[in-house]
Amino acid sequence: MANHKSSVKRIRQEEKRRLHNRYYAKTMRNAVRKLRATKDKEAAIALYPSVQKSLDKLAKINVIHKNKAANLKSKLAAYISKLA
Repeated sequence: MANHKSSVKRIRQEEKRRLHNRYYAKTMRNAVRKLRATKDKEAAIALYPSVQKSLDKLAKINVIHKNKAANLKSKLAAYISKLA
């Protein structure tokens, strides 16, 4: 157990932040999965802006790395362009 008040508070904050980040990272992964599962080009095009927006937001608050967000957006855009 921590000995200082500040370290106890830090532990509480880290746990809260960890759960927050975990929720949003999982939500983002599910959105990417849903887009990759889409076979209809029109539906994929309609879904892409919301996925892109969430990736940018998570990169901005350092839940995921900015390069990871860029790589995912690029791969998703390539996937959408290949759809018939």
